[in-house]
Amino acid sequence: MCGGPPTVLAMSTRVEVGGGVLLEADLWEGGVREPFLLVHGLSSNRRTWERVAARLHELGHPVATVDMRGHGRSDSPDEGYDFETMGADLVRVLDAVGFRTAVLAGQSTGGNIVVDVASRAPDRVAGVVGVDGGALELSRQWPDWEECKVALTPPRLVGSPAATVEGYVRRGHPTWSDWGIEVTMANFEHRPDGTIRPWLTLDHHLRILRSLWEHHPSAVIPKLDAAVLLVMADTGDDWVTHKRALADELVASSSNVRVEWFSPGDHDLHIQYPVELADLLHRAF
Repeated sequence: MCGGPPTVLAMSTRVEVGGGVLLEADLWEGGVREPFLLVHGLSSNRRTWERVAARLHELGHPVATVDMRGHGRSDSPDEGYDFETMGADLVRVLDAVGFRTAVLAGQSTGGNIVVDVASRAPDRVAGVVGVDGGALELSRQWPDWEECKVALTPPRLVGSPAATVEGYVRRGHPTWSDWGIEVTMANFEHRPDGTIRPWLTLDHHLRILRSLWEHHPSAVIPKLDAAVLLVMADTGDDWVTHKRALADELVASSSNVRVEWFSPGDHDLHIQYPVELADLLHRAF
């Protein structure tokens, strides 16, 4: 499940993007294979990719991960929570770490963001990977934004005891290792009084969610020249039906699209199966 070799230590750096915003990034340097930029999902953080990055580096790939604006250890400006701006941030990260081109792999909402980057900056993208993401099309399930907002607004966790939240994570993911719990708890600021606060504010969360709702990968992906790998999790819930239908539609729309399933699978496949996922990415690119 969430095992694998100990994480190889990366070099941390701060990358300045538009408006002087600083993003926290990790870089695994060296290797002759295609570089990877690994992008986390909504309200997540770069550390969730650590073991995938370490395995890819072991297989010869330079790798970078980044906390997107408003997330983790990166700055949290008032503006810029639309896909165009967040995608431009990722291009600046590519520049900063010296990747002329890279495979962009994103989990969940991060997958949709890298799909958008591939449409706006195709010369920088050697391939696109959506890890239980990339093909999220919320407007199909919720045609009305307000309905989507009500359905997907996260619980208000500010001020919750860290131990309570960690217990919830452990019960929800009984097969995860302590590492998987640790990096998930890194989604939060841990305060001196023992409570937590999500790094991503609710307002910023909802702005990104709105951008995700407005994104239509079914119209974007068929136009991409880059190879697109959609790695889907069979989570055994109602979402699977929607994912399978859209995945089949996208495969039929372009010879560049390939779909792989992990069954059973968690939405956070990069935490659940880091080595297996890294090996799949290595074989694909």
